[in-house]
Amino acid sequence: MVKLKKTFRVSGLKFLFRVEASEDPSDYAKYERLRNDIWGFPEDNLPGTRNLMCENVFFDGSSLFIAIYKEAGPAGFVEDEEHLIGFAYGFAGVKDKTVAFRRPDNLQFYAQYTAVRDKYRGCGLGVRVKEFQRGLVRDWFGIGTITCTFDPLTGVNASRNIHHFGMDVTAYQVATYGEFGGYLNRIDVPSDRFLMSWDLSKPPRKPGRVGRESIIPAPQSLIRLRNVTVAGRSGPLTLEKIDGFNSKAGGDRLAVPIPADYYRMLRETDVEEPDVRRIPLDWRLTTRVLFQRLFQNGYRVADFIRPEESGGNAFYVLNKVAKKRSPRRSSRPS
Repeated sequence: MVKLKKTFRVSGLKFLFRVEASEDPSDYAKYERLRNDIWGFPEDNLPGTRNLMCENVFFDGSSLFIAIYKEAGPAGFVEDEEHLIGFAYGFAGVKDKTVAFRRPDNLQFYAQYTAVRDKYRGCGLGVRVKEFQRGLVRDWFGIGTITCTFDPLTGVNASRNIHHFGMDVTAYQVATYGEFGGYLNRIDVPSDRFLMSWDLSKPPRKPGRVGRESIIPAPQSLIRLRNVTVAGRSGPLTLEKIDGFNSKAGGDRLAVPIPADYYRMLRETDVEEPDVRRIPLDWRLTTRVLFQRLFQNGYRVADFIRPEESGGNAFYVLNKVAKKRSPRRSSRPS
């Protein structure tokens, strides 16, 4: 029997993951309130509470809700909204629409939301809740693939999805969510996303493995960067600014750098000064062109390297994938 609850301790704190099975529609309102507290964008709301309950896998649908609770001190876990600090939500769907639901191997699980309150983002909850979700989808739903999207300029998501779990980038999507604002996005910066595919039979990277095989020999960066000091919303700060393309870069192994903290860059450059405000937009438009061109030319994302691993910038490693040769036909008569 698959366990629908799990507890663990990290950094002196104890947390509970619990699969939501409530049959009371009002119990689902807490997920919408938490989503809005974290993203700060009411326009991107979840469905109504009655619909959320009906689509739960425990009732008439295929959705999976995972609540994350913090321990309530000596009282242990109190599973109420006050102690709800994160959640994960997704649903079963199909890969090939022409096959639809007629074959079990055509099923996939779409992980739409994973969210943790800012105060608890340094506790590794993002990785742990995805691991819990993976076990439920694989062993309970009987599905072998999870798909999701994330902003390619956000290193925390790239590190988790690509470097740790080994997910595959299958497409670059332009302005996936249209005008998307809130705390973690900006209306004037297009909501581009990587579309990801996660093979659940693939083991994650072993803890502590730095991934030096991805940076030796060091890939050549396709972008030139320079640090600039700007007047941000909270005061002066130094940010990475794109200084042009590296025309000399080439070969079968290339690097595309991204900002060390794109979320912070979006917030701090949300000012009136046009040159400052444009910095994250330049990042978006430049990397969009690069990724689209690289994917069209047969490159694929192989890894993501964090600044603490490289001793410099955060960057994606892309390798040229050799084309498979079709078998030669014999010219001799049979």
